[in-house]
Amino acid sequence: MRQYGVAHYLRFFFEVGVPDTPLWPEDMDSPYGHPTDLARLPITPETRAELTRLCEWFESSLDQAYPPNPCPWPDAEKQLFKQQAYAALEALRRELGAGWVVRDESLLDACLA
Repeated sequence: MRQYGVAHYLRFFFEVGVPDTPLWPEDMDSPYGHPTDLARLPITPETRAELTRLCEWFESSLDQAYPPNPCPWPDAEKQLFKQQAYAALEALRRELGAGWVVRDESLLDACLA
């Protein structure tokens, strides 16, 4: 993982086909795995479970009949997912603390508009 001082850098985004983590280190040789293994992070079991639940939910955002189509979710579900994803990101940042930088690269406002 690329480090400047004592900080650890993670990228936050959801990827269809990756049902268990929305976190990706900048360094392919990260001790936290690539993608990041949530069990290796100093976070609560509740936050770990919430991040996994959101990844599993995100899997259903792909139109299975024709993947290039827009997300098949109704607007209310898109808004609920974004709300819960941003809440989980904030909880993650609080739990990891000052030694970590978690960049939001999710593009949720654009891809779930």
